[in-house]
This record gives sequence, structure tokens and C-alpha cells, in this order.
Amino acid sequence: MKRFLRIINHYLAFFLLAAFLVTCCIMLFTSTLMNSLGITLTGENLETAAKLTFGNVLLLSLLFTVVDIIRRKMTVDRTARRIAEAARKIVAGDFSVRVPLPSRMGSSEGFREIVDCFNEMAQELSGVETLRTDFISNVSHEMKTPLAAMNNYGRLLQAPGLPEEKRMEYARGIADHSRRLADMITNILKLSRLENQQIFPKGERFNLGEQLCEALLQFENIWERENIEIETDIAEDIMVHLDRELLSLVWNNLLSNAFKFTPAGGKISLSLTADESHALVKIQDSGCGMSPETGAHIFEKFYQGDTSHATRGNGLGLALVKRVVDIVHGEITVESELGRGSIFTVKVKRA
Repeated sequence: MKRFLRIINHYLAFFLLAAFLVTCCIMLFTSTLMNSLGITLTGENLETAAKLTFGNVLLLSLLFTVVDIIRRKMTVDRTARRIAEAARKIVAGDFSVRVPLPSRMGSSEGFREIVDCFNEMAQELSGVETLRTDFISNVSHEMKTPLAAMNNYGRLLQAPGLPEEKRMEYARGIADHSRRLADMITNILKLSRLENQQIFPKGERFNLGEQLCEALLQFENIWERENIEIETDIAEDIMVHLDRELLSLVWNNLLSNAFKFTPAGGKISLSLTADESHALVKIQDSGCGMSPETGAHIFEKFYQGDTSHATRGNGLGLALVKRVVDIVHGEITVESELGRGSIFTVKVKRA
């Protein structure tokens, strides 16, 4: 019924428009003809002309209405129906749906822009949903160990007559595992977002050497406490045009790993060199190193080749590093040997 009333309204609108235009044109034409040729029209002539004109207006209005209905069906209703169907699927939880772009010949640029925005929204929603499920899956699996340890320490703290030394030890264990859990959740969120959402790096020009020095200084208390020798060879005025925040994740994680695996009295080297097109960052440690089998998996999520250091990490740092390096279109390689340490090399474009 509503559709029928809509068609009637369209028809009446075209009828009134056509009647107005045709009447004005005929009156102007008749007036000009009578004045130019001196013709006098009789009532019978006017009546016949009016009937013919009215019939023509009815037919023209009907023709315009049919053409407009077909046009709307092809250019408006079809696209609107596709968008509505896709929206219903998204509401139902299907974030893989996409609306095909209407042809340029059959639709306005406005509709193409709406479809583009809708598809972009669906893609972002899909990434958010994947992030959520991935986060829940990973956290539910990986959080069991620290939670179990915290629960055990909590039970031990409840023992009556517990010596102060033991009480401090158990409290420190709870604090360490809670910190590990917090770090793990933070890294999972970062990594899931980098993997499952479209990231647009915010490029800015900055001095790479200064950023490396700032990252290294964050670990000053560690190298002083562990008596670790620091060797730096950082070229000056090496500028890059990259996402500063993303790149800082790379240096922080690589340096954190270097300090984690370097024993007291060891050595860590940081160097920055460059050619005309690329900057090369090397971070070397004198730690335990790794076997070729371990090296083949170090960029995988939750992989920890050295289980003796598992309580100090969660196997996400290098996966995060690899993803960031890929996003900024760089390269990362590792050279390592058991008992002789590792060298991580990151190559990025210069500004």
C-alpha cells in the first residue's frame, strides 16, 4: 500500500510539473502565433487543443513516472537494499560482508562514497572482532600459569607463624607474576591490534640516533646493577621518516631481550650505520645465544626458546617487533650461536 501511494505521489508531482510547463509553453506559443499571423481561435478550437494537451500531459506524466521508477530501482533502491542487507549481516555477527561498489554510470558519487565508508567500517569491525577473539583465546591460555603461581603464593601466605623472610619471598613472587601478567596482556593487545587492524603509520621526520640513545638510557639502572659493559657506535644525523611510536617498540623490545639474556658482567653493543637509502641498526649481546632450531621460531607468538628465562618474558616481544618492522616496510634478521650471544639487525629506509 505504501509503495502504491508513493507511486501515486510521484505521478502527481510529474503531472503538476508537466501540466505547468506544457500550459505555459502552449499559451506563449498561441499568443505569439495569434499576434504574428492575426489568427483568432474559436472556443471549439481551444476546447479541442485543451483536451489534446491534457491527454499529452497525462501520457508524459506516466512516462516520466515509469522512467523515474526504473531509474530509482537501478541506481538507488538496489544499492540501498545491498547496504541494508549487509548491515543486517553485520548486526548478526558476520563482519566479512562487503557491499560491491555501484557502477559510475548508474549511480552518483555520493552513493559510491557511502559504500566505500561502509566497507571500511566493516573491515575495521572485522579487525576489532578478530582482535577480541584472539585476545580472549590467547589470554585464557597464557594467563593460567601466572594466575596459578599467584594463587599458590597466596595460599602459602595464609600459613600461620610464617617467617618474615618467607612472607617477603611469597609477596615478591605475587608481585613478579602480577607484573608479568600485566605485561603479557599489554603486549597481546598491541600485537593483536597490529595483526588484525589496518594500521596507517604516522610518518614524521626524526633523528634515529637520538631515539636509539633514549631507548638505551631506559635500561641504565639494569646495566649498572648487573655491571654490563655498553658499547655504542651511533652515526650522527641519520634521519628517517617513519612512525616514531611504532619504531620505539622495536628498540625497547630488542634491548629488553638483550639485557634479559646477557649475564652479569657481559657486554651489549648498539650501532647505527647508514648508506644513501637505508639505515642499519645492530643490537648485539654476549648472552646464551640460540640454536638454529630456536632461531627459526623466535618471531612466533608465545614462543620461548630459553625456558630458563620464561618468568621474565611472555614470548610476544619479538613477534611484536617483526610485525612493526613489516608495517614500516623494513627488514629484520638475526645471527646467533649457542654460548656466544645474538645479533639483531634492523634495516629501515632513510628520509
